Amino acid sequence: MDVVALHAFVTRAGRSWDEVTAVDAAAVGPRHAVNVCRARPAVVVSGADPAELARDLAGWRRTLVVESAAGLSTVDPADAVVRRWEEPGAVLCLAESAFAPSPGGWALPDDDFAHRDGMVAVAEVRALVLARLAPRPGVLVWDVGAGPGAVGVECARLGAAVVAVERDPVQCVRIIANASAHGVDVRVVEAELDRAGELPRPDAAHVGGGGADAVRHVARSRARRIVVTTSDLDRVVPSRDALVDAGYEVEGSQLSAARLTGGTLLATNPVTVLWGRKKA
Repeated sequence: MDVVALHAFVTRAGRSWDEVTAVDAAAVGPRHAVNVCRARPAVVVSGADPAELARDLAGWRRTLVVESAAGLSTVDPADAVVRRWEEPGAVLCLAESAFAPSPGGWALPDDDFAHRDGMVAVAEVRALVLARLAPRPGVLVWDVGAGPGAVGVECARLGAAVVAVERDPVQCVRIIANASAHGVDVRVVEAELDRAGELPRPDAAHVGGGGADAVRHVARSRARRIVVTTSDLDRVVPSRDALVDAGYEVEGSQLSAARLTGGTLLATNPVTVLWGRKKA
């Protein structure tokens, strides 16, 4: 479908072309297309099967406007999955509420996130984590042991779709608040990862706090990139071994920053960052 036809479809659906992101699933692939739909509030997709797109949107609050031989249909993704579509055209994927990422670069100041007693990945650590995760439009990132969700929110601000997995309900509330404050949509799963049910396969994953069991579980997802952060030295080697055993090439670094506060340099707690890339 050409741009003129897409523009006309968006107009018939009652939206302005300026407020939508356009994706050609035939050109970039259905996985890329659905991840853009998970990350952005209004996306028009051409070259996609509506039922397949709807199935992969399970867990995200979205509404679909589908063009087909029957005209325009506005449906919930759960209904779109079971419906038979004759001569489907473009699909407009809409979030329940509009959102837009706030400006301000990346590796944002710690105080830009609601958190508890300094329990947040500090900016210096997030800078390295983001560089190794490589979040961007069209990819899906898991933030496991997300805490207040600073890493996941930053990934979403850079265009990635994000699933934050966190067992603490209070922290889950903070993730939602932080995502809202920064104008992004992060799907929050309140559970341990091994009890989180079936989640869509990530392209990259962050494991906060380390822990070999969590790393092994994440590695089974076959994410191409996995980044582990921990302040516990006893978890470094087991986490590294878990990645190596799963077929990842692993590197790492311990970060110990000293921040200039007034006229004094104050050290932050050292954090070890491991990153693994799946071998070809």
